[in-house]
Amino acid sequence: MKHLIAVCIFSLAVVVLPAQKKNAAFEMNIHRSTSAISIDGNANEPAWQTASTVSDFYMILPMDTSKAQVRTDVSMTYDSTNLYMLVTCFNVGKGPLMVESLRRDFNFGKNDNFLVFIDPFEDQTTGFSFGANAFGAQWDGTMYEGGKVDLNWDNKWVSAVKNYSDRWVFEAAIPFKTIRYKKNATRWGINFSRNDLKTTEKSSWAPVPRQFPSAALAYTGTLVWDEPPPAPRSNISVIPYVLASAAKNYNTGAKTNTNTDVGVDAKISLGSALNLDLTVNPDFSQVEVDKQVTNLSRFELFFPERRQFFLENGDLFANFGYADIRPFFSRRIGLTAPINAGARLSGKLDKNWRIGLMDMRTGSVGETALPAQNFAVLSLQRKLFKRSNIGFIYVDKSSINYHPSAQDSAKGVYSAYNRNLGLEYNLASSNNLWNGKALFLKSFNPFATTGTVTHAAHLQYSSRRWLVMGQYQYVGKNYNAEAGYVPRRGYIKLNPQVAYFMFPKGGPILSHGPQYLANWYYNTSFRSTDHQNTLSYLVTFRRKNTLNVLAQHDFVQLLNPFDPTNSGKDSLLTGSRHSFNTIGFDYISEPQQLLTYAAGMRYGGYYADGWLFTSTAEVGYRFQPFVNITMNASYNRLALPQPWNKREFWLVGPRIDVTFTNKIFFTTYVQYNQQQDNININTRFQWRYKPASDLFLVYTDNYFPAPVAVKTRAFVLKFNYWWNI
Repeated sequence: MKHLIAVCIFSLAVVVLPAQKKNAAFEMNIHRSTSAISIDGNANEPAWQTASTVSDFYMILPMDTSKAQVRTDVSMTYDSTNLYMLVTCFNVGKGPLMVESLRRDFNFGKNDNFLVFIDPFEDQTTGFSFGANAFGAQWDGTMYEGGKVDLNWDNKWVSAVKNYSDRWVFEAAIPFKTIRYKKNATRWGINFSRNDLKTTEKSSWAPVPRQFPSAALAYTGTLVWDEPPPAPRSNISVIPYVLASAAKNYNTGAKTNTNTDVGVDAKISLGSALNLDLTVNPDFSQVEVDKQVTNLSRFELFFPERRQFFLENGDLFANFGYADIRPFFSRRIGLTAPINAGARLSGKLDKNWRIGLMDMRTGSVGETALPAQNFAVLSLQRKLFKRSNIGFIYVDKSSINYHPSAQDSAKGVYSAYNRNLGLEYNLASSNNLWNGKALFLKSFNPFATTGTVTHAAHLQYSSRRWLVMGQYQYVGKNYNAEAGYVPRRGYIKLNPQVAYFMFPKGGPILSHGPQYLANWYYNTSFRSTDHQNTLSYLVTFRRKNTLNVLAQHDFVQLLNPFDPTNSGKDSLLTGSRHSFNTIGFDYISEPQQLLTYAAGMRYGGYYADGWLFTSTAEVGYRFQPFVNITMNASYNRLALPQPWNKREFWLVGPRIDVTFTNKIFFTTYVQYNQQQDNININTRFQWRYKPASDLFLVYTDNYFPAPVAVKTRAFVLKFNYWWNI
């Protein structure tokens, strides 16, 4: 294992060589506006006649070897308040434009759309993205890890889209207050992306290799300012809310609980690149419900963070480590206890340093004897070479005025404190072909002194034809991240992956090729406990539909008792050994059709010499652009010996999205989960009466499936207003 660690660290260091920005020759000049601009999609102001314009986009998909077939023109200008953008997207051929709805932060692959990716610090790692689909639904998000976009981020800006017979026009004004940028800098990284479903073409202004997303900041061009952007001014936003709610628990027979509440968030810009977020008595009742899944695994499931307060520069906190080794996971805060107050400082200290500092206080809960707790997190990140960085994190979860004994701790009561220290190196080569990570973590608890270390590393190579990745993880048996997400402890994991892609010169198939993925687990003495080997073949068609067929082998030696149905029946014994094979497929239909669908199937062995059949399906139909209807369903049939016998689990989730305008939304989401014996209905009305200011009406019911009887019911009316001081 020591030799393996040395090889990983050496490999990460060897592939890091400083290099010039790939698309440095692509420059767009931007000049101060010569007249006032009204955001209406008409483009009739004199300023647009003199603004610099770029065209000549390059194709990314289906292939990245030619100029784009569809023409896109982009003009930009600015004044003392806003950055302005005018985009003309010309149509090719006959047929309607394709959009899902007018809902904000749409699905990129299912909409005709235009996006801009802005890298104000030219670090090729972080930035902002804005855009719209062809009917005016907005898209905005923060960028992290060189090409990922967090669409949960939401801020103030305005846009308009107007449709013509041969083109659609997108016009936007992005306040300088909305984004963070370096003072006096006259060169920003920038790229523009167009998705046209009619021609199945994705294109960009500065060319991007097809294996990378158009958001890849390693391939941005340069926005050259005629003078430095306006110096940041005082920017303080206060976002108060008022809430009224009524809730009733029919299981206990308690009276209806009515409540009125107020709270406030504040955003304070400390310079052009650093932001302080404050919150007092926050409420997140308007956040969309999680999409449920049938859990037949041995470990806790992961659900993403959706609450706005935790999202800006969220990668500094939430992306430290790996998907299954997170020393900090913000959903641990406030889901079992109310948040009283919190503060969050995040952003750039200079061109090389980023900081994230958070402190949150939660109240006590009498019913569960949960004490009041404090969550403190410090994250630092230092840029290395062109696009790589080294990061440090400290996480402290402390119970307030609470001092359990060692005997109490062994009984499973709450701990007095839990702390984590972490260090990681993130590799990203200048051309994005190589990326990797090396990670070290240590936890501190009152009663655990050994086995509290975790370390991991991976190295990945991504070319047009090859994807090759190798990863290892070591998690100590007593490593504990109470404020994080680590579903499994006491193991060593090896994870190789290889994929090869072939590109026919003609015909309906765009690419195809085999893929191999393995997960091999060992205990800390390096004795095999379980492994999974998957061989698949992926076919991508020119119409963007995909088919993947697979065969999989699993072996498991249980480390703890396990109920293979996760429904409260008897459990298989610790140490019992289980081996089984599975075959299956996944198919996703063409996204440019009004009727879209996806289907998947798995059939094979299961624990205790049993069998498992799993089928999943999703069907969607859109009445453009106002109504989008989807139906998700999964069916699991298990054949097991006594006492489980044959079991069936249905999970059905119809959803209706009605977007009256790009500011008024209505959603109804129903989820029937047979494994949990529950039907959940969540209905949400949202009126965005001003940018980033909303009125919400939320209605939630939970039922027994049969006979239908109400478990709980709640109604919330919430009003918030974004007030710039």
